[in-house]
Amino acid sequence: MNCIIIDDEKLARTIIKTLCDEIDSLHVLAEFPNALQAIKYLNENEVDLIFLDIHMPDFTGFDFVKTLKNPPSIVLTTSDPKFAIEAFQYDCIVDYLLKPVATDRFKMAVQKAKKYQAIESKTSETINDDSDYENDFYINIDRRLIKIDIPSIYLVEAKGDYIHIKTEDKNYTVHSTLKKIEEKLPESLFLKIHRSYIINLKKIVDIEDNSVLIKKDVIPVSRSKRPELMKRLDLL
Repeated sequence: MNCIIIDDEKLARTIIKTLCDEIDSLHVLAEFPNALQAIKYLNENEVDLIFLDIHMPDFTGFDFVKTLKNPPSIVLTTSDPKFAIEAFQYDCIVDYLLKPVATDRFKMAVQKAKKYQAIESKTSETINDDSDYENDFYINIDRRLIKIDIPSIYLVEAKGDYIHIKTEDKNYTVHSTLKKIEEKLPESLFLKIHRSYIINLKKIVDIEDNSVLIKKDVIPVSRSKRPELMKRLDLL
């Protein structure tokens, strides 16, 4: 992780820098005696972690945190324990270290920062996955192209050479295959739970035994698909 150190005391910065150097995964990019200089740096550079002193002249650590639009992990370093409750009102503040900082306690704070970063990264990937697909597609019915809003689909059913697409507003019957429409639907929202059915996981009302309730439709779940369904529900 790339980090910076912000503290108005040179000795304090030196101590944190020394502790950072003992951890291979930490790389100190810069040190700053005040928050204003750090803000200028962050406008042009990205970091994963900030070691931040609370008490600094003119611009406190909390003032600094409030200026950050997309803050990285922040570990507060201070000799004053009374701000701990206020500190944890900020999601980006992952730990609160009291000076003088013990090595073991410092390493624990770094581990918390790594976990925070991993969670943020996973969240970002999920958001990106959801945004990778188109929000709609077109179907051909009686020589008319009709736009279907993907999130509005709650059920797709295969019947012979046709598929029934059920949406919040209207149902459609199209000459196509379940496999073909499955390729158009985002995996983050939809799951094929039976050879004849694809459901929108967000639209599940209830699950009982080997069936799910989608709106007013009771849909069977094949034995081979049930484990995947259960796994996906844990993520909702």
